[in-house]
Amino acid sequence: MVVAHEWGDGLGVFASKSRGHLISRFRRFVLLSLSGIVLGQTARAVAEDPSLAAMTPEVRETFSIPMEWGDRDWDTNGNFLIAQATHQGPKAETARDCSVRALSWYALGLFLRNGKTDNARAIDVLNVVLAQQYTEPGKPWNGTFRVSPTQPEPAAGAAMWKDYDPNWREFIGTTFAMILEDFPDRIPRELQRKLDNSIAQAVAGEILNDRLKPAYTNPALMFGFLLDFAGVRSHRPDWVAQAAAWQAGIYTSFNRFGAFDEYNSPTYSGVDLFALGLWRSYGSTASMRDMGAQMEAALWRDLAAHYNANLKNVSGPFDRAYGMNMQSYVSVVGVALRLELGEGLAPIPKIEPGVDHGGDLWYATHFAILGVRIPPDAMLEFRSFREERLIEQRITEDRVATAWIGNNAIYGGEATQKSKDVDSHSQFHPATVQWKLPSGEIGWIQLTQAPPIDVRADHNGLQISCTGDVTFRIHAPGMETSDLKKSDWVLPGLAVHVTSDAGKVTLDQETGFVDITYSAISGMNLRIVPSP
Repeated sequence: MVVAHEWGDGLGVFASKSRGHLISRFRRFVLLSLSGIVLGQTARAVAEDPSLAAMTPEVRETFSIPMEWGDRDWDTNGNFLIAQATHQGPKAETARDCSVRALSWYALGLFLRNGKTDNARAIDVLNVVLAQQYTEPGKPWNGTFRVSPTQPEPAAGAAMWKDYDPNWREFIGTTFAMILEDFPDRIPRELQRKLDNSIAQAVAGEILNDRLKPAYTNPALMFGFLLDFAGVRSHRPDWVAQAAAWQAGIYTSFNRFGAFDEYNSPTYSGVDLFALGLWRSYGSTASMRDMGAQMEAALWRDLAAHYNANLKNVSGPFDRAYGMNMQSYVSVVGVALRLELGEGLAPIPKIEPGVDHGGDLWYATHFAILGVRIPPDAMLEFRSFREERLIEQRITEDRVATAWIGNNAIYGGEATQKSKDVDSHSQFHPATVQWKLPSGEIGWIQLTQAPPIDVRADHNGLQISCTGDVTFRIHAPGMETSDLKKSDWVLPGLAVHVTSDAGKVTLDQETGFVDITYSAISGMNLRIVPSP
């Protein structure tokens, strides 16, 4: 990554307030011999569970919010979490639906909180979650879990993502692993056995399914941990060897350019940080723990380079994003930063009923236990804006991300050698602009439809190369459609001067935004001028 200022290299020193005391998690080891691999477990270095009381006020306050949701919605009769679409997400559509994944996260939180009845309830919750796992060897969904307890059984020809979610293996399996690692003294022996068997079933299903690739970064990182964990606990040296090869492949790929394939996502970069925290904390080998810590630090530095503390936002381009303003939806990166910076400085909205993607706040529990390890030089960028800078980051041989981080405006582009397009349902946003309006709100522009496209950013704006129609979505409270001309967009706090060979320009006004489409272009430039 090329930036306009120097970054420190202190990988061994981190800013982390998430844990008030140190607990060694390196409880597992792998002994190599000429005859094979001998697996074992070390004793806990410090005989104490993670303590919520020892954590900072920011951690305790953030952690308490989703736990209050869980407490309120737990149905003691049916042992299900009653769905509240405001914080369980759109998949929870009926009064008896809930996110099975959120149930597992609630159980982890109950163990951490350790109140009078929390342990007993956590055991009940775990038994409910275990009952949602598919055990159908040979089927593509074997080892994953129902999205909700009322989800129908997959039938012949079931479609991935529609009829089952294979990533629930990783999301729930990693949570089970954290419970087994951090709270083994709270779990009956038979339940421990069931959790171990469940993890092994998830891993076996994933291996047979053979659908994960290292380029699918967030589940690939979680699987790299889970395969190692299951191999050690199940006494499967073949799995341990597979895990080591999988981890080395990810690490080598990352170090080629210093980036993950699933690049720059406020949500999924946060899941990457969670998964790398698992590598760092629970890895069975020193090599795995070191790889996790190094990639975690590098990822935080990349996010910090893209971050503008004045706007409380990470700049695009985004390989995957659910929103354009981190202050309007809950992102996993925002949750991690809230644990470190507190509510006032963190890029996260006010947490209240109806907040967008509120279910991701459950990650507060995972980060509270694992710790948020932000290098000190990166933390400076998250605390205050320091200087304008141009960023260039090669992602793969064919993909380059560029971004300009200005004082009150940030914008980015991704060039893919015209290998990727954009449609109305895409999470890929190769051209983005975010800026501060005179009101203090955040305005934004994103490319929502385009043929295969290349975009580059510099301090002047965005250069776009493609052939066909492109559509930009503009959110700027106070703008009028009359302010949007073919060659100029006059917006509150920002002017955009457009050069293109478009044959036609059309506007479509919707609630909260305007779409502007340029037809039959071969290229265009956006010169971006923030107001003084």
